[in-house]
Amino acid sequence: MARQNLGTFAGLLAASALLIDYALDAAVGISTGIGALTSAVPSLHPHTLLLCLAALLILSVVNLRGVSETGGVFLIPTYLFLGCMGVILALGLMRTVESGGHPQPVVSPPTSHATAAAFSLWLLIKAYGSGCTALTGVEAVSNGVGAFRDDRVKNAQRTLGLIILALGIMLAGIAILVKAYGIVATDPNGRDYQSVLSMLFAAVTGRGWFYYLAIFSVLVLLTLSANTAFADFPRVCHFVAEDGYLPTAFANRGRRLVYTEGIIVLTILTAALLTGFGGITDRLIPLFAVGAFLAFTMSQAGMVAHWKRERGHRARLSMVLNMTGAIVTGLTVIVVITAKFSEGAWITLIAIPVLLFTMYRVNRHYKELGRELDLSRPLDTRLPGEPILVITMQSWTRVNEQALRAAMTLSSDIRVVHVEEDDKPNDFCDKWREYVEGPAQRANLPIPQLVRLHSPYRLVVTPIIDFVKQLAADHREQRIVAVIPELVERRWFHWLLHTQRAEILKGRLLMEGQDRISVLNIAWYEKSE
Repeated sequence: MARQNLGTFAGLLAASALLIDYALDAAVGISTGIGALTSAVPSLHPHTLLLCLAALLILSVVNLRGVSETGGVFLIPTYLFLGCMGVILALGLMRTVESGGHPQPVVSPPTSHATAAAFSLWLLIKAYGSGCTALTGVEAVSNGVGAFRDDRVKNAQRTLGLIILALGIMLAGIAILVKAYGIVATDPNGRDYQSVLSMLFAAVTGRGWFYYLAIFSVLVLLTLSANTAFADFPRVCHFVAEDGYLPTAFANRGRRLVYTEGIIVLTILTAALLTGFGGITDRLIPLFAVGAFLAFTMSQAGMVAHWKRERGHRARLSMVLNMTGAIVTGLTVIVVITAKFSEGAWITLIAIPVLLFTMYRVNRHYKELGRELDLSRPLDTRLPGEPILVITMQSWTRVNEQALRAAMTLSSDIRVVHVEEDDKPNDFCDKWREYVEGPAQRANLPIPQLVRLHSPYRLVVTPIIDFVKQLAADHREQRIVAVIPELVERRWFHWLLHTQRAEILKGRLLMEGQDRISVLNIAWYEKSE
């Protein structure tokens, strides 16, 4: 919406905000779910980060496996959580009314040792900034409209309406009950930490079977809520990559019809966030709201531009509504940044420009590469001369013999490069005359030229690279083909038993070479057990 109506920059800004928001969404969802678990089982509190990373690993593996119909997995914990919250709110409100606003908790919540702060505008701003985070997450509905069945718009509207209704009821009910039962937030870094929901459940029903059932529903639902990020983060990357502002790998579905690269990147970012902030929800929340509300602002502003181009009374009314939304969400971004700047919101302010810069650099690379590779002329039929083949050979083996025989079918100009290392016995030259020059001469075949390079520092790859580059400089009308014999092991762990010099040589030739230098691999597959 932002890109179509406000331009590329606005679209990329909204996309950057959304990507950061989804990474934080995954981190907050997992940390909140694990927070519910450690509230019910305090002995697990020291292992909060480890539990968060374990939950992240499970979600990542599930999404990489491409499990279909994941919506069905959410049904049971969602309805269970809503049912438990409904029971808690109804029972708690009923007892609050019966007791005249001062119900007796079944399990008394911990007392707070924090000093009361006087009411001020700054306190109101901080409370507003913290409360706004409860509204984040609803953007997943608008971003996922394409996942709905027929009549997608109406189904998405109904879904969004139900979410907002349930959210409003729960927020209002929790606010009333927390005040009535005297529940205050506890230090998330302390050993006695309990989430507000955990204290509310215990105060209303005690720590019986229902308490643990409700905590279980919170744990599963909040942990699975991180799956929203795993669904939408790769999708946003896909859209941005299709426009050429992220690597094209993000635009392609993997073998299991999932955006593999997007899931992997999200996993790495989420793990970094969880590790950096110790898996503590309160530390992640300040970062969470900035990206979400910035995306809201850009979307609303895009709709304002859209309705401005339309005509009629309905369009003007819609434009006013969207303009109001853009102003409110824009002010919210400013408030959250101001109130939560020192608590971590500054990270988002750095991350968004860095991500924008990266996107523009990626797009610039694709444009420059496209101009360089573009060809609008017929095939050039002036073919170069016979290529010069360079074979690296340190000893006479079946692997090298196969490579030499293959090279002799491609060109008559072959240079066999042998690097002589100091203080190392070497009878290769004697074998060369006996095993190569003699048979080739008797068969009336061109005799490959043996080139002996001296390496005073026991370097093998570097002299070969220098020789190939010099050969290309001396023969500017011919292609230089580096023929690299390579042994392919039967078992993967056999790879550890060899020097892998062929891989190193290939890599350096590709990095330091040029257009007229090619690499040809001749593989010999190990046949013995």
